[in-house]
Amino acid sequence: MPFSKDFLWGGATAANQVEGGYNEGGKGLSIADMLTNGTHSSPRIISRADEEGCYYPNRTASDFYHHYEEDIRLMGEMGFRSYRMSIAWTRIFPTGEEEEPNEEGLAFYKRVFAKLRENHIEPVVTLSHYEMPLALTEKYNGWADRRVIGLFLRYAEAVFRYFKDDVRYWLTFNEINCGCLPLGNYMSLGIRNEGTRNFLDQKDDVNLRYQGLHHQLVASALAVKAGHAVNPDFKIGNMIAMMPVYPLTCSPQDMLLYQKNWREMQYYCGDVQVRGSYPYFAEKFWKDNNICLNITEEDRIALKEGTVDFFSFSYYQTNCVTADPSVGTVSGNLLGGAKNPYLQANEWGWQIDPEGLRFTLNELYSRYQIPLMIVENGLGAKDVPEADGTVHDPYRIEYLRQHIAAMKEAVEEGVDLMGYTMWGCIDLVSASTGEMAKRYGFIYVDSDDFGNGTFARYKKDSFYWYQKVIASNGADLD
Repeated sequence: MPFSKDFLWGGATAANQVEGGYNEGGKGLSIADMLTNGTHSSPRIISRADEEGCYYPNRTASDFYHHYEEDIRLMGEMGFRSYRMSIAWTRIFPTGEEEEPNEEGLAFYKRVFAKLRENHIEPVVTLSHYEMPLALTEKYNGWADRRVIGLFLRYAEAVFRYFKDDVRYWLTFNEINCGCLPLGNYMSLGIRNEGTRNFLDQKDDVNLRYQGLHHQLVASALAVKAGHAVNPDFKIGNMIAMMPVYPLTCSPQDMLLYQKNWREMQYYCGDVQVRGSYPYFAEKFWKDNNICLNITEEDRIALKEGTVDFFSFSYYQTNCVTADPSVGTVSGNLLGGAKNPYLQANEWGWQIDPEGLRFTLNELYSRYQIPLMIVENGLGAKDVPEADGTVHDPYRIEYLRQHIAAMKEAVEEGVDLMGYTMWGCIDLVSASTGEMAKRYGFIYVDSDDFGNGTFARYKKDSFYWYQKVIASNGADLD
């Protein structure tokens, strides 16, 4: 078999999208708590204060806060070997500026990790997954301010110490390269420029955004170093949103655009976190975009000393790039592109490309030569349950079957792949649209886009299919 006997099969969620309990256990407000719900055609709104008539879905989410025992038991029944989750920064430091961590928050995650251990599931924990204390956005404009580095490090060191015997695998920032996009201002960097309200059309200061991203990269490196000091056995990875593109044609202009996109979207952050310094093309990129970063000598030392142990990433679809402005576009995870005539798309316009995952795995491994882990991959769809709660989702099974088969091919070609955690193993709130209707899970959650429902859990057909995949270590995909 291509997959190792200790391959980390599992699923993934994020605290702000699944947890709920936003005002319980001493938790503070996060930036995600101030996002209204939306749809594919109606953008989410970034509120500065609660607005009448608005629903804030991340505050309730899937109510994992009260259902975690049942949810983890279901993961154990599927045979999960790992569960990629995140700790909510605001459960540990409600405003981000407290001197000591919130004991109730620490106790909650201690119970979660104990339940995972009881079910023989290895936690893979993200320190910051698209949520930070709202207070830090209001006081410092998020990561735009260098002082947030120290506040994040205090949080990271606290959870490293407290959970040093509960967690072995850590990730620093979710999809850190989201900061390369205007969308990443608020969602990833906590930057809320004056006039920003529309989640998909934020006011953007490119220089400020890349300075904030630099601060985040430094914080990531310092956290890696701090984690290894707490426990040398920790394995700490980065997390990149892989948004691979192909040239639409063999036009030299399309080829150059394809190369430029991979450098600026995939490798700009990846090179810093794996190799310890900005890539050779960064200087020209900064010059072309009027970016002037404040990079200290201490920053450069931190980046060099805080390289990651493994490279983790999300993968959902591919797009194409072209110099031809008349070509139609499609949407995707964070970033859209030109439509690929060889691919089909899901209901949200994301093109389905399992061979693109094989291509991506080989590209990343040839560049970095460190273990890889796929920590997000899945299909969002409008699942419709039967009267008894049964959900038939053959479209999801087929999507996952094809992508796992592509993973096999890459491993047989020599890629060192350590694990696979399918995204949204329990239905959760979509980060981009705030919907529950866009469902990914093996487990159906009875809640709609406005938090109406019983929050009962139901097993989908894909639950039993994935159970069989794990039991056979990827051999049985039928």
